[in-house]
Amino acid sequence: MAIETGEINALLGHGTDFAGKLTFEGTVRIDGRFQGEVFTHDVLIIGEGAEVRAEIDVGTLIVKGGVVIGNIRARDAVEIHAPGRVLGDIASPSLYVGKGVVFDGRCQMRGDDGENVCRPEGPGAEHVGADPVPPGMPAPAGPSDGSLPPRASYPSAPPMPVAAVPPPPAVQAWPPVQIVPPPIQAGKRR
Repeated sequence: MAIETGEINALLGHGTDFAGKLTFEGTVRIDGRFQGEVFTHDVLIIGEGAEVRAEIDVGTLIVKGGVVIGNIRARDAVEIHAPGRVLGDIASPSLYVGKGVVFDGRCQMRGDDGENVCRPEGPGAEHVGADPVPPGMPAPAGPSDGSLPPRASYPSAPPMPVAAVPPPPAVQAWPPVQIVPPPIQAGKRR
């Protein structure tokens, strides 16, 4: 999935460090460091090497790399491409998460009218969700309207350099590891 972004109107390039409130029209790309708030009805692109700590309210967000720490609200779509990392909650009617991406947060997919856009379609769809809790099972805890309970906002955390977030550990597939329990000594009970 790739959204056509058109011409880039502004660029915060590598080595740029900006804090504050960013509002714009058109397409803006951030490749440096940004902390604050972003508001637009258009497109924000986060490039590789970028570190963005912000509450983001945009039309479309495209994360091509770098780190985004903060909550995201997108009216149209959110795309996260490897090696991008997003630490925060996402609210958008459309979400693309590529292989190799790190996303730590919650996602809520609702349309502009507030209705859940993840409705089943096709034959038999009218029966899906008719009885969300099987008979004899307790109802799930949480708000009855299906919304998510509030969660702490990530931007309040102290600044953290991008290098401080380690990559996931490599998986060692060979040689196989055998776990052997220690021998139990005679006469001792656990």
